[in-house]
Amino acid sequence: MFKSYYNSRGNWLIFLLVLTISTVAITPLFSIIISLLKTFLIDSFSESNILITYIKNSFDILFFVTVLTIIFGVLPSYLISFFNFSGVNFFKYALILSLAIPPYIYGYSLSSFFENYGTAFSLLNFLSPNIDNSIIPNLSPKIMTIISLSFSLFGYIYLLSMTTFNSQLSNYIEMSRSLGISKFNTISKIIFPLSRPAIFIGISLVAMETLSDFGTVSFFGISTLTTGIYNSWFIFDDIETSNLLSIVLLGFILCLFYIENKFQKKRKFHDSVTKLNQVKPRNLKGFHNLLAFFICFLIFFISFIFPVLQMIYWSIKHSNYLDNINLLALNLNTLFLIITTSTILISFSFFL
Repeated sequence: MFKSYYNSRGNWLIFLLVLTISTVAITPLFSIIISLLKTFLIDSFSESNILITYIKNSFDILFFVTVLTIIFGVLPSYLISFFNFSGVNFFKYALILSLAIPPYIYGYSLSSFFENYGTAFSLLNFLSPNIDNSIIPNLSPKIMTIISLSFSLFGYIYLLSMTTFNSQLSNYIEMSRSLGISKFNTISKIIFPLSRPAIFIGISLVAMETLSDFGTVSFFGISTLTTGIYNSWFIFDDIETSNLLSIVLLGFILCLFYIENKFQKKRKFHDSVTKLNQVKPRNLKGFHNLLAFFICFLIFFISFIFPVLQMIYWSIKHSNYLDNINLLALNLNTLFLIITTSTILISFSFFL
């Protein structure tokens, strides 16, 4: 009796906690919807080309960032999980470091590198004093935005796909080998279909980060839904327009989950296989070893080493600016925010 009472009481406490968290999280959405229902000022805005421009730019960036992050995330995770090559243990953890570079910082580095008489010109001029600045490619702002977001966010897909490759697919790969299934069919019909749910979770995280990004698109002057929300609210004091853009932005995210849910209903997987020994990675030699190393190193260099070197170059060249910055206070504030938010999120996740 007492056990039943305490269990019932504990369930109610958990229910109230979950209800409170959900209410706090969904309150902004209700306020946006109510604001939209109260006003008719949106009609003139929605009929203009501004909303179409916001949606088109957001969709273009989202599409290409998704494609590139899948390539940058799945390819190295597949190589590291199923093959042994030079530096495999290093790249296994080094490729995660790209998540430490915010997209807008990468955007600053990329812009500084390719701008007229920027870092790229300085390097070429060092090698050949008579070099012409015109040989440096002139990348458009949208392309640089896509590159910045892709190399900063592919780590989400890399982590989730590698975890799936290492922990859940060894049984099926071992069975495919024993049945004599070709390597191509093993990859196309077993590995990627089974890892698709985990990859899509990574894609969802990348999509939400891409659509909510403000620093990168603002720096490159790209008009997206996020910049439209900010400009409408803080510059033009147009809350109704910002509410509309927020709903459209939320619609993008909901569409992603709806599409994945439809695919998931069509495919059902049941893990009825007992755990076998971990699949031994295949040793690569010669050209294949060099190719796998080059692919992982190139992604690691562009995603992490490149922006870090650019920041070191700035720190040395403009070291006088550091005298006016209280780095200790900034780092302490950052550390406090990290610890506080991580503690809150981890605590809430146990009840949700």
